[in-house]
Amino acid sequence: MNQPGPDTCTLIDLPTGQRARLVRITGGHRLHDRLASMGFAPEVPIEVVSRQGSGPLLVLVNRTRVALGQGMADQILVRPV
Repeated sequence: MNQPGPDTCTLIDLPTGQRARLVRITGGHRLHDRLASMGFAPEVPIEVVSRQGSGPLLVLVNRTRVALGQGMADQILVRPV
C-alpha cells in the first residue's frame, strides 16, 4: 500500500465529486508514461466523476474523462482542494 502524507490521499480514496491536484505517481516508468499520455501531470486538477463499486473510476483530468482501474488509481497520490 502507498504511504500518503498528512495532506494527501490516493485517487481511489478520493470521494466522488471531490477535486484534487496530482502530487505524484508511485508506479514505475510504464505507468508514468501511460498516465502522462492521458494528461496526468504534477498539479493537474483531477475530479472523481463516478465509481462503480470495485470497478473502474471515471475521473476528469484537464476537462477530459478517463476511466481508470482501481490498481492504477491506487498509485496516484493527490492533494484535495
